[in-house]
Amino acid sequence: MEEGPRDEPHRRKGSFLATMKAVFWSFFGVRKRKDYERDAANLNPVHVIIAGLIGVALFIGILMLAVRIAVTQ
Repeated sequence: MEEGPRDEPHRRKGSFLATMKAVFWSFFGVRKRKDYERDAANLNPVHVIIAGLIGVALFIGILMLAVRIAVTQ
């Protein structure tokens, strides 16, 4: 059986850096609709999950550092 364009998995072209940028802006909740639609069409879902986990880890680390600084002073 011959494979056609429908049989091939859809490859998304978004880079990991673009994904990190989109996740960063989504943490603040500010994203233009045009940018959101472009991200939804181009970003790789696996990259989004990984970038989200990295973002959460950084956020928690910054919060813990701020608390540690506030408690020691």
